[in-house]
Amino acid sequence: RRGRGRGGQGRGGGGAAMREILHVQAGQAGNQIGNRFWEVISAEHEIDASGQFSPPEELGEGGKHMLLDHVNVYFNEAEQGRYVPRAVLMDLEPSVVDSICAGKYGGLYKPDNCIKGNNGAGNNWAKGHYTEGAEMIDAALDVARREVEDCDCLQGFQICHSLGGGTGSGMGTLLVAKLREEYPDRIMVSYPVFPSPKVSDVIVEPYNATLSIHQLVENADEVMVIDNEALYDICRNTLKMPTPTFGDLNNLVAGVMAGTTCSLRFPGQLNSDLRKLGVNLVPFPRLHFFQIGFAPLTSKASMGYRKLSVQDLTQQMFSASNMMSAADPRNGRYLTASAVFRGPVSTKDVEEEMLKVQNKNSAYFVEWIPNNIKSSVCNVPPKEPAVPCSATFIGNTTAIQTVFRRIADQFAAMYRRKAFLHWYTGEGMDELEFTEAESNENDLIAEYQQYQEATVEDEFDEEDDLEV
Repeated sequence: RRGRGRGGQGRGGGGAAMREILHVQAGQAGNQIGNRFWEVISAEHEIDASGQFSPPEELGEGGKHMLLDHVNVYFNEAEQGRYVPRAVLMDLEPSVVDSICAGKYGGLYKPDNCIKGNNGAGNNWAKGHYTEGAEMIDAALDVARREVEDCDCLQGFQICHSLGGGTGSGMGTLLVAKLREEYPDRIMVSYPVFPSPKVSDVIVEPYNATLSIHQLVENADEVMVIDNEALYDICRNTLKMPTPTFGDLNNLVAGVMAGTTCSLRFPGQLNSDLRKLGVNLVPFPRLHFFQIGFAPLTSKASMGYRKLSVQDLTQQMFSASNMMSAADPRNGRYLTASAVFRGPVSTKDVEEEMLKVQNKNSAYFVEWIPNNIKSSVCNVPPKEPAVPCSATFIGNTTAIQTVFRRIADQFAAMYRRKAFLHWYTGEGMDELEFTEAESNENDLIAEYQQYQEATVEDEFDEEDDLEV
């Protein structure tokens, strides 16, 4: 059992292939989350704002070697020891990308990899997917292709975008579809910001989100569902911030993104990567929408009163108030889950805790997948937040259907009256596409519901459930 996933300590030194990830950020939300993510990753690898490796004095040779050993997962090495993020920044209006490039970490990004239009998508999915976005997609694909060709052994793509607006949802899903067509065997991970239940920034959100979900069901392998309202609740109730900003929200997401790939970047006792995650978490191809969480999350005031142990992290990680999207896991059942621990924790403790969680809460785990929690351990603790050990949680729960159900209800209410539809048909879209997207979303909800109610004894009718 041990030998299965170890290899973390000895790899990399013998010139083993690096498993790179290409990062894409689209639209305003995607670019802001992505920018925060690069700040976190740079800090973890001790890379400063100009792209130079500047480790602290007290770090020994071994420590430096460990930080740089797998830095190629996210960075390319340029002249004079400069590290450049393997990132594509796209937006249909220049302001956000310009402000990122003018900001503190703006010097990190390669100027050729910033693709920006001037017209904007105006919160219209059709503009992002068919008209404005389609004009710029070739430029974005060229940049992506150039980055992929420089890779040793590409692991996959990760894309940050929101589903409520026009660029992130329309052009983001267009790029996902094109990359999927060109690299069908690479993993595609999406971090989309879903519309929130109570706060709505954009009135046509239900349209944009439903059309995007239609694309993500078909073309993505793993989708980490994020939702601003759930992030606000975590900041307000758990971190006790009186007025959380988008920067604070993006911090939470960046922590999860860094945690998901830490096993690729640092040595560990039990490794995981994007592909292992997919194989272990997706029991049926369409059900790849995950609930994510992070521990420890404590307010600054109570930080000193808490002892971080595997048990403590596990407890917080599975708690409903820790989830980053507005779906309560107690309303559904876990098909599968994954826990990535970082820091000096013992694998024995991790395995015992995971077993305990499953035994105590057996009603919340489907019984027809035994041992449905995958765990992995990475030896290097996170930099953001600076804690001795942390855990990243990724769960595939049937409760996520509440997110889709809410969007589907709002979509149906607007579509019944054909409200706002002329903006989409004016860009050359057909009403049929809306009906198709809606029925695909409803099928997804039904599928989650079906597996939530399934038991071991159920007669499995091949004609019904297997699409051959």
